[in-house]
Amino acid sequence: MRVLVTGGAGYIGSATVQALLAKGHDVEILDNFSTGHRKALADVPLHEGTLLDDSFVSSVFANPFDAVIHFAAFSLVGESVTDPLKYYRNNVAGSLNLIKSVADGGAKRFVFSSTAAVYGEPDKMPIVESTPTVPVNPYGRTKLAIEYCLGDAASAVGFPAVALRYFNAAGAVPGLGEDHEPETHLIPRLLRSLVDENVSFKIFGNDYDTPDGTCIRDYIHIADLAVAHIKAIEAVDEIGLTQINLGTGDGQSVQEIVECASRITGREISPAITSRRAGDPPRLVAANDKAKSILGWIPKKSDLDSIITDAWNWHSNNPDGYNDRG
Repeated sequence: MRVLVTGGAGYIGSATVQALLAKGHDVEILDNFSTGHRKALADVPLHEGTLLDDSFVSSVFANPFDAVIHFAAFSLVGESVTDPLKYYRNNVAGSLNLIKSVADGGAKRFVFSSTAAVYGEPDKMPIVESTPTVPVNPYGRTKLAIEYCLGDAASAVGFPAVALRYFNAAGAVPGLGEDHEPETHLIPRLLRSLVDENVSFKIFGNDYDTPDGTCIRDYIHIADLAVAHIKAIEAVDEIGLTQINLGTGDGQSVQEIVECASRITGREISPAITSRRAGDPPRLVAANDKAKSILGWIPKKSDLDSIITDAWNWHSNNPDGYNDRG
């Protein structure tokens, strides 16, 4: 297939491009490098520009694609709260331009990198696709708004679309790792604190209703996420929007991650314990039955040892990340 990957210089996007090429697909990337990295680019055609420029987006689709995989978005929850209009403009308006180009015949199918943040803080675990969507921050609300737009367009025009909802992407693949600024994710902050004395790591609360008192989250290796996106463009033909969770059906606590990282890195890790963060539920875990049945997707690398080992290999070899900012 000829595939356009938006955000293909980003963390999950670059890993997916690598996997698409390994399977023999013809890939092109659209990115404006607001958060992505030129050093993460594969040697494929690049369309450099913003999705907010509708004439630029239309020009990208002058030669139609078989599929679009849409990763490009701002994704910092805290920033979305302090600057919500930035997120609505970039995430929603940019996606509308992209969806319009697909609806106008620019591609035959669409796969959207959504998020389990659309569910908010549900009480029942694991989270299934029928769980009510009640996002609690602007980031989650922008992703849900895009799902509505995409679903309506796909049904009206008649093309298959998939929204893949997942929680915590983690790990690394050969030559590609996690490098955000600021870095807010738990595993890279923990590992970066071992190679950079300027990076701190602390545990936010150890008095939750979980076996060890720390929050439990569902971590998925980016190699498994990449496979799921490829299976989605290859396997889903149903017109309209199909929403699919990507998760392990299990979860790991913050304390378990610290202990695993200490064992794998050979470093003693004794993070400070501080107060809970507002809005942190004790447990968030996604069911993956639908992913198994529709995509034939089973996560193969999302055990904690594989995630931490691959992430540590990347961070220890790249203590400054991609070092391509500024």
